[in-house]
Order: sequence, then structure tokens, then C-alpha cells
Amino acid sequence: MQVILNHQQIQQKTIRLGHQIIENCSEENNIFIGGIIGNGYYLAKELSKIIKQNSSINVEVFEIEIDKEEPWSKGIKLSMDETKLKYGFIILVDDVINSGKTLQYALMKFLEQPTKSIKTVVLVDRTHRRYPIKADYFGLGLSTTLKDRIEIELNETDSKAYLI
Repeated sequence: MQVILNHQQIQQKTIRLGHQIIENCSEENNIFIGGIIGNGYYLAKELSKIIKQNSSINVEVFEIEIDKEEPWSKGIKLSMDETKLKYGFIILVDDVINSGKTLQYALMKFLEQPTKSIKTVVLVDRTHRRYPIKADYFGLGLSTTLKDRIEIELNETDSKAYLI
């Protein structure tokens, strides 16, 4: 197990991602940041703090409940009324993109109604895709083998990303 990002590096990348979002959403008054349950939601809340501290953009954060192993098996649930997202600027957040399966199925939920724009953000972007989705913003791009796994622990004091 090798540490690929320590706590300070994760904080720096999160701050940079927040500023990239601000730059690209400067024309927006309101944005919606949806975090995939677990680390994606944690990262979404951190990005929201950065955006609110450094811009006048109104940010609403919500959690996306999805079965990461079999996203088609159960319905995808949002922690907010999804009708509020109609014609909204949506940012979809997860910790790692590997095959793209989780983000692809989550994205399909938002395409059930008209939106203004949907962007994707991940902390670590692996290069193995089985689904046609890309990360619009990512903290670290990493080429790995199919056998490798990325594990991320996000918390207030000692976040780490591991290559296993």
C-alpha cells in the first residue's frame, strides 16, 4: 500500500478544484453540487465551503445515494427535491473515477429532466473507462494497472489516498 496523496496534498487539490469551479461558473448565480454517498459527499461539502468563501455564487449541496457495485439494482436517491435541479447548473462529485460506472449511472438520473449544465469532479482520475464519461475537473490523474485499486480516506485531520 503506497500513499499517493497525503492530507496536505488533498487539501491543496481540493482548494484548486474549488477555484477551477469558480472560474468556470463565474456567470452562474446558483449551482448544485451533488456528492456520491461517502467520500463524494464529503468532497462536495468541502468544495462548497471553498466556493462560498471565495465567490458570491449560491451553492446547494446534496447527497446522491447509489449502489456503487450495482447502480442499476436500486433507484438512485437524492437528499434534495430533484425538481429544484430543473434547468440547474449541476456539479457531480466523487472521490475516484475508475471504470466510470458510478458517475455514468448518477449522470443518467440528472438527464431525466432538462438541465443547464452538468460537470463532473473527482479527486483521483484513473484511466480505465468502460463507460463514456470523463472528469471535467480532477485533482490527480493516475495511470494504473487493472489490478491496482485506489482507496481514499477523507476526514478533517488526516486524509490520505492509497494505491493498493
